[in-house]
Amino acid sequence: MTAILQTKNEDIEKMLIASTHNGTKNCEVLVEPYVWRTRTDDGTNIINLEKTWEKLQLAARIIAAIENPQDIVAFSKREYGHRAVLKFAEYTGARCEAGRWTPGQLTNQICQKYSEPRLLIVNDPLVDCNPIREASYVGIPVIAFVDTDSPLQYVDVAIPGNTRTQYSIPLLWYLLTREVKYLRGEIPRGRPWEVMVDLFFYRNPKELDKQEAPVAAAPQVVPAETYDASGFEAPAYGVGDPQIQQGVADWGTGGGEANAGWDDPVPVAAAAPGATEDWGAALPETTPAPEAQAQVPIDPMAPSWDHIQPQAPQAPQAPQAPQAPAPAADNYGQDFVPQ
Repeated sequence: MTAILQTKNEDIEKMLIASTHNGTKNCEVLVEPYVWRTRTDDGTNIINLEKTWEKLQLAARIIAAIENPQDIVAFSKREYGHRAVLKFAEYTGARCEAGRWTPGQLTNQICQKYSEPRLLIVNDPLVDCNPIREASYVGIPVIAFVDTDSPLQYVDVAIPGNTRTQYSIPLLWYLLTREVKYLRGEIPRGRPWEVMVDLFFYRNPKELDKQEAPVAAAPQVVPAETYDASGFEAPAYGVGDPQIQQGVADWGTGGGEANAGWDDPVPVAAAAPGATEDWGAALPETTPAPEAQAQVPIDPMAPSWDHIQPQAPQAPQAPQAPQAPAPAADNYGQDFVPQ
């Protein structure tokens, strides 16, 4: 391998951090050449990152060889690859489809999204099987990122890697985009790309809403204003009113009670007679005089209720036994008169 195609330590570290080398416990027969070994503790297949880098170089050369970037279609149904596909189309000039694939997009000319691309790039053949099948009908080559359990039917170039985690898929698209720009001469290979890989990562809309929500500002405590009252003198009460001034002057010239000192004892009023008696003693009963009783006039026309006598409740009667029906009279033969 030439020095240009050799892997960089930074790229390998990014792949290891993003768990690009971790496959699944299942392994397809056609993907076995890309598996380095299998873990003995959990049975997970480990992908050979050297094979991943070689296939990235091969796929980038195929993409760079197409003159019109609009003849390239990138598709991803997985949610983690939506943002990566959009960024790949932005930096390479290709067309992208994220989410649901429209049936007949490559085969039905009546379809509104009908197109005839020269190359199709998908995120995972296990999920993106519909566009791969349609591409096989019209002979369109397919480049796909594959996991250890992905089928390789109708796939021309398979790039092994983890296609199920949140960071592995965007990293693979980022490395492919950067290599295409290197081959096109848009950026020199010796200089690092100024675009960060974080722009390819999937972002949860709910988390973005929480981050963009304005944080409630703490209420600011406004200090109370202080006034200097050293040079302020309150006006005298009743200034300009002679009556008020005369009343204020006469307050201290009243009788002895008004001028009594604060230290003088306060006189106590004498107790009322009988106040010391026991309150619990029984009070004598008093009856009002007959003349004091109110005489209510009786209306002669008012209805009287005196004639209504209360009736005693009647005892319940015992139920009577049902009587047997009387036998019918035997009149047989009485109406018959012999001739």
